[in-house]
Amino acid sequence: MTESNATTTAATGRPGRRQTKVGRVISGSMEKSVVVEVERRVKHVRYQRYIKKSSTFMAHDENRSAKVGDRVKIEECRPLSKRKRWIVREILRKAEA
Repeated sequence: MTESNATTTAATGRPGRRQTKVGRVISGSMEKSVVVEVERRVKHVRYQRYIKKSSTFMAHDENRSAKVGDRVKIEECRPLSKRKRWIVREILRKAEA
C-alpha cells in the first residue's frame, strides 16, 4: 500500500479530511459528553417532496461548555468510547434563555 492510500479516509476518499456536521445539543447531562441531533432534508423517492430526517451523535465536550439547545459544530475523530466518535469543535450559537 502506498503512502497516499494509507492516509485517505474511507468516508470521503480524500487525504486527511475529517467529516464535520452542524447540529443542536439535545442532552448534556453527562460528564464531558453531549448528544447532538443533526437534521438533513432529503427528497422522497415517490412523492418528490422534501422531508426532514435526523440522526443523533454522541460528542466529546472537554470543557463542558455546550448546553442544551446550543448549535454546535462537531468533527469526527478516533473512537473515544463505545458510542463516541465525534468531538465538539465550536459553539456556533448559544441557546436562548
